[in-house]
Amino acid sequence: MRGDEQLHATVLINPRNERRRQRRRRERAAARLATDVRKSRARESKDQWAAERAEVRAAAYLPAAGETGPAALRMPRRLRLPQHQDTSATMAGHYPFLAEAGLGSAGVFVGQDLYSGGSFVYDPWVLYQRGVITAPNVVLAGIVGSGKSSLAKSLYSRSLPFGRRVYVPGDPKGEHTAVAEAVGGRAIILGHGLRNRLNPLDEGHRASALSDSEWTAQVAARRRDLIGALAETVLERSLMPLEHTAIDLALTDVVRSADVPILPMVVDRILSPTRSDDHEDRLAEDGRLVGHALRRLVAGDLAGLFDGPSTVRFDPSLPMVSLDLSRVAENSTLVSVLMTCSSAWMEAALADPAGGQRWVIYDEAWRLMAYPALLRRMDAQWRLARHYGIANMLVFHKLSDLDNVGDSGSAMRALASSLLANAETRIVYRQEPDQLGSTAAALGLTRTEMNLLPALSTGQGLWRVKDRSFVVQHQLHPDELTVFDTTARMTP
Repeated sequence: MRGDEQLHATVLINPRNERRRQRRRRERAAARLATDVRKSRARESKDQWAAERAEVRAAAYLPAAGETGPAALRMPRRLRLPQHQDTSATMAGHYPFLAEAGLGSAGVFVGQDLYSGGSFVYDPWVLYQRGVITAPNVVLAGIVGSGKSSLAKSLYSRSLPFGRRVYVPGDPKGEHTAVAEAVGGRAIILGHGLRNRLNPLDEGHRASALSDSEWTAQVAARRRDLIGALAETVLERSLMPLEHTAIDLALTDVVRSADVPILPMVVDRILSPTRSDDHEDRLAEDGRLVGHALRRLVAGDLAGLFDGPSTVRFDPSLPMVSLDLSRVAENSTLVSVLMTCSSAWMEAALADPAGGQRWVIYDEAWRLMAYPALLRRMDAQWRLARHYGIANMLVFHKLSDLDNVGDSGSAMRALASSLLANAETRIVYRQEPDQLGSTAAALGLTRTEMNLLPALSTGQGLWRVKDRSFVVQHQLHPDELTVFDTTARMTP
């Protein structure tokens, strides 16, 4: 029996004939027994605690300040373990702007990267040389007042000190005229009542590497293509083979008989073939519609701009050349005709291997893409951008404008979509909430990127450079702001 049980039994058992002295003796014995039990337990606990403490002291633990030397665990490189490295594109799967180091310091300063706080620099030619992009074309979209026009002007004007040139083949609002004059270039202003004339049959710029026979063949082909494109624009349909023949024969006759061929001569030959032509009556019938279509450019509602020798010249050596169409912006057909002529001029300069690197700016592109002939020229220049050494920039308000080009499934819609596909730099400024879904679908934006667009302030844009994303605040010098400002009529 244990000590406490014995004590309990001793206290409870009370013999009937026990005397007082015997009971006191028994109680004192029970008290001594209980004391011995408590002391015994205390010794056992103390011995157990001492054993545990000795065991703890004998165990090998790290010092409070940590070990020294290679095993200190303070520098990961000393462990000789491979570090985890990944691309910012992969990290962007968790957050689209995580661990982004920018595009480098070589190129044109744009502004501030709002997430890294550093300077943001962009140059399509530098990025192409480094292998960051494979297509130098740029698409820029933003609602009115978001600052997209100022960004476009900054990109190309700040590129001029690097030896680049700028072509604006069509400026419907005349916004680039002031910039062209400020940088030492020229703005060709065309419109009814002005003295400027544009002859579509001009030879254009001649590359120094071309021989006489090559140059003659190139001029002849360019003239045929241009007259055909003008006729298609006015007719709003493709030409028939018989109409191509009528144009070719009339153009050949005019070039043979005139030192400076002009468009009215071609119209006269189409409508009234010469007596030497075989099947004169049939030739006049075949070219009747195309002749009357071209007559609009020299005697109809489009007269006054193409009915004589050119009074202006496209000089590719200037730092910037812009075709100001603000005087004819209300006539969409005339805008497309002028754009077609200026594109033909520009193509001759772009084909020159010694022409250097150039920006080609298509402003208010939603108006230009409505015409098949002009859209085909734009598509060809975008596909041959690397061959020509150019960077095309397409500027419009919203990406859904591409859905308004042609019918669904048509060739025009496919061409318009290919412009976006051949541009690896997409810049999106503020968009209306109802445009977020189509914009995200067209550019492949993440939900985080899509939710940023309605909250962007003026001058802030989401840049998608291939698979990398940036949010950039465009910064302007006060002198640039004076030239680039498009709100002069809205502010005192």
